[in-house]
This record gives sequence, C-alpha cells and structure tokens, in this order.
Amino acid sequence: MSAIPTLIRSLCAASAMLLTAHTAVLAHASLEQTKASANGSYKAVIKIGHGCEQTATTRLTVSIPDGVIAVKPMPKAGWTLATQTKAYAKPYDYYHSTLTEGVREITWAGGNLPDAHYDEFTFQAFIAKDVPADTRLYFPVVQSCEKGRHDWVEIPAANQNPHDLKSPAPSLLVVAAQGSASQTVAAGGLVVTATRSRVTPAGAPVAGGYLTITNGGQRPDRLVSASVEIADHTEIHEMATKDGVMTMRTLPDGLVIKPGETVEFKPGSFHLMFLKPKRPLVEGEVLKGQLVFEKAGPVSVDFKVEGMGGNRAAPPAGAGGGHAGHVH
Repeated sequence: MSAIPTLIRSLCAASAMLLTAHTAVLAHASLEQTKASANGSYKAVIKIGHGCEQTATTRLTVSIPDGVIAVKPMPKAGWTLATQTKAYAKPYDYYHSTLTEGVREITWAGGNLPDAHYDEFTFQAFIAKDVPADTRLYFPVVQSCEKGRHDWVEIPAANQNPHDLKSPAPSLLVVAAQGSASQTVAAGGLVVTATRSRVTPAGAPVAGGYLTITNGGQRPDRLVSASVEIADHTEIHEMATKDGVMTMRTLPDGLVIKPGETVEFKPGSFHLMFLKPKRPLVEGEVLKGQLVFEKAGPVSVDFKVEGMGGNRAAPPAGAGGGHAGHVH
C-alpha cells in the first residue's frame, strides 16, 4: 500500500510537467492555422499571448519567407502599420501576372498590448504553386515591449526536434498543391471540395458554379462573395421550388456555414452565378476563381468545366424566376 502514495506523487509530477510544457507552447508567438495548400491563398493570424518582463507589447515585426507572395497586412486600430518591399528570390507566377517583388517584412508599432491580454496580428498572402508539398515555412517574429523583447526567430536544424527550441519562429506546413477535378482546399476550419462548372452555348449570358463547403471549425463562417476570371461578376444564389414553381433569389449578405455543417452548391439549390462570361465555357478547361469568407478570408479555387450530363437538374413545370430561361 505504501507504493500508492509514491505512484500518485509521480503522476502529479508528470501532470505538472505536461501542464508546464503546454503553457510554454501557448506562450510562444504562433500561427493560428499551421497548414496551407500550395497555389492558394493563406490568411496568417499570429497569436501573441504575453508581453516581455510582464510589460506591454508595443511593436511586432514579422519576416516573410520565400514562397509566400502577394502579402497584404491588416491594419489594427491604435497601431501604425509599415511594410518593407524587397525583391523575391525568383519570379513567381500569380494568376495572369509574374511577381518579382513584394512585401517581405511587416511591422505593427505604437500600440499597447498588456502582458495580461491576448491579441492577433493578421495578413493575407498567397503560397506559390511551386512550393513543394511537405515544405515547412518559417515566419520569424520580433516582439518588442516596454521593457525587453522576445525574438521568436529560431529555426530547427536538420533532424532537430523543434520542441527543443526556446524561441521558435512560427511555422507553416505546405500541403499538396490544389488540383482541379478533385480539388480540396482547406482554409481556417473550412474545407472546399468539388469546385466545378458546366459547358455553355455561344452567347449564354450566365454560367453556374458548384462546390461543397464543410465547416469543421468551432465557429460559423460566411461566404461573402466569389469571383471567376471569365465572368464580369459573380453572385451567390439560392434556387428553391414551392408549389411546383421554381424561384431564384440572390443572397446579397452571403451564406453562413455553421460549425459541423456541409453546404452543397448544386443545380436546383445554392449555386454561384457567373454573369456575363467573356466566352463560352469549354468542357475540360479550368477556370481560376476566388471565394471570400468573412473569417477564413480569400481562398483561391479552380472550377473544372464539365459536360452537360451528371448533376443537371430538369426544371419543373411552370418554373419561373430563372436567369433568362436557363437552368443551372
């Protein structure tokens, strides 16, 4: 029986060590989302959980690694925002252009984040398509305070355990580049799949966009808007049938995706409407597009153009409210 108190003390000591280690991890400057797809948008949220020597944080500087391009920082009320633009290590393809330089450093200064409080510093970026899968990108952060500073800049050497570092730089794991026909894109707690469109005849004033959005996160998000390279503009629509009559309505406030919910955009239901396409859509081509979410931010997607078979919905008798008589 005498061994039991000893065992309990050992378990308590081990639990205390785990708690201390967990608290230390939370104290580091870190990224909220630690994975992102190559050839896609990324919303970086840097979390700051404490100050220096128990004093307030007054300045934060983030360095941008190679392969992260088209960076746009988010201003913060009460802070002055500054950026440094420098040449990239090599040119990067970005939609229909080539980028040779961009923001390589962001500084928020002049604010006051007390040691007892928590805050986030955010910027939007794009992960270049030629960044190999399983690459880990590091974002060194220098946190300056009323007294002292923390340099979260350590990068592990080959075969070194990153948990051995005292001041690790926030890092991001790049996963496989986005595909087209079976595209899966992760952003925040959202997963976007099955992005596709369908062929259109010459002179068609609209085309449809379909996809599936699953919210695996802990909070709701909202699809605010969408765009596609071939169309003048894009709207979020809902089609429904009541008393045998099909009606269509635009969702100007977007569409909320609740935690744990999967929303399918398909013919006869929610869908994206590509208005005034510049040319007919041809089977097999891929259209570059973007979805914009309230919390996850912009997400780059590819719409694979399919033939008229598959999920085509036939209009019910007396269908009204359509787009110039077209069914999507």
